[in-house]
Amino acid sequence: MPSLRFMHARGFTYIEMLASLAIISLIASISFPLWTLQQEREKEQDLRLALREIRTAIDTYKHAYDEHRIEQREGSYGYPKSLGELVEGVVDVSTPDRRKLYFLRRIPLNPYMAADVPRDEHWIPLGYREQGKEQRGRDELFDIKAVVP
Repeated sequence: MPSLRFMHARGFTYIEMLASLAIISLIASISFPLWTLQQEREKEQDLRLALREIRTAIDTYKHAYDEHRIEQREGSYGYPKSLGELVEGVVDVSTPDRRKLYFLRRIPLNPYMAADVPRDEHWIPLGYREQGKEQRGRDELFDIKAVVP
C-alpha cells in the first residue's frame, strides 16, 4: 500500500513549478518594456505642460508690455530678462498703487532633470536679439528650451 500514498500526495511537481516560472517570466518580459514606455510618455507629457506654462507666461509678459502696463525699456522688444523676472514679478505702472504683476508662481520642473538641480538650470533661455541662433544669456528671454541630460 505504500504506492497509493504517493499517488494522493498534495503539492506541485518540479515540472509544474518550472512551467509556472516560465509563464511568469514571459509576462514580466512583455510588461516591463511597456511600463518603461509609459514612464517615458508621462515625462514627455509633463515636459510639454511645463514648456507650455513657461511660454504662456512669456507671452503674457509681452502682452502686458505692449499694453504699457510694464515700464518701457529703451531698445527692448518687450520680453522678460530672465525666468526669475516672471516669478518675482514686475511693477504694474498702469495702477496707482503700483502693485506687482506675477506671471509664474514658480519655475516648473523639467522631468528629465534631477530634483536637486536648481530649477533655473532646468531650462536654456533663448535670446531674442540673436534670432535664429540658440545662445544662452541674451538680454531678453524670447523662448525657452529644456535641458535634457
